[in-house]
Amino acid sequence: MAKWGEGDPRWIVEERPDATNVNNWHWTEKNATPWSKDKLKALLDGFVIAEAGLECTVTKIDKLDGEATANNRKGKLIFFYEWNIVLLWKGRCNDEEVTGKVSIPNLSEENDVDEVELTVSVDSSNPASEKLKLFMYNIGREKLRKQLDTYIRQLKADFAKGLILPKKDELNGGETAPVKKDKETVYASGFNKKKLDLETVTSDTTKPTGGVKLDVKTLKTTEKFQCRANELFDALTREDMVTAFTRGYVKQELYKGGDFVYFGGNISGKFEDIVPNQKLVQTWRYKQWPSGHYSTVTIELDEKEDHTELKLTQTMIPAAEYEMTRQNWQRYYWDSIRSAFGFGSFLY
Repeated sequence: MAKWGEGDPRWIVEERPDATNVNNWHWTEKNATPWSKDKLKALLDGFVIAEAGLECTVTKIDKLDGEATANNRKGKLIFFYEWNIVLLWKGRCNDEEVTGKVSIPNLSEENDVDEVELTVSVDSSNPASEKLKLFMYNIGREKLRKQLDTYIRQLKADFAKGLILPKKDELNGGETAPVKKDKETVYASGFNKKKLDLETVTSDTTKPTGGVKLDVKTLKTTEKFQCRANELFDALTREDMVTAFTRGYVKQELYKGGDFVYFGGNISGKFEDIVPNQKLVQTWRYKQWPSGHYSTVTIELDEKEDHTELKLTQTMIPAAEYEMTRQNWQRYYWDSIRSAFGFGSFLY
């Protein structure tokens, strides 16, 4: 048998007390599921989201299904985790208690934390619940993502300690080559494989997550089109017709909760409500707005004797973007629809 210092170091059995996994060559695995469940409960259960006079609290973790493992192969750390989480939350608005859920169907190593889907819902529909739903969508999701990011970083930091075993010289107090301690290489699994350089977390250095209050405005406008309501509804929802008047890349999923991307990615959001030929409700954002900030767009159609009236209400527009948003609706939506489909324009 080869001795230390001779031959291929991958196959050398070092003189060490445990005599296992020499040079960290073999695959080792640690079950991180129990630790993860405790950590996620500590980070999420009772978590308070407060900003701009509104406050919501996670009251219960209704579902926490999944698993997590930490692995070492050839000195590289590989983490696998996949969680399906449902949170119950409550808040108060206008002296009314509002309750709802946040669903996190796929927290996994295949996605960056800012790509993880968080779906917000409320148990009842009224002005108070809609206001808090929007608050949880715009503010709550980002704060919850930061808690999820803390879990991922602490998982990597805590389980990295015991997976990379010390070598002979380290056990005997001998000199070893300098080790770069501020980074670790992690290979994500799945189709979207990435090599990530992640800072190793050794202490809690998270900055306060309190946000900055954003001044917002509401846009209301009424437009008239010389067409039937179903024709105007098709123009706003059929992918081929949306492509025609936007003159750019379009992606949309026309169902409640479905995503849409217009104008080459400059406009994006979700369909929140669809009433054929009558009403569309969307969460809607312009790419240049502050990260994670969405407005709510409501479009109502009312077919008259010789035309169709469209009423647009858009809430939560950043005040600095209000005038540009108003102009862009007129130019890139209403005028473009009239031009593309010959729906005409009224002079009064």
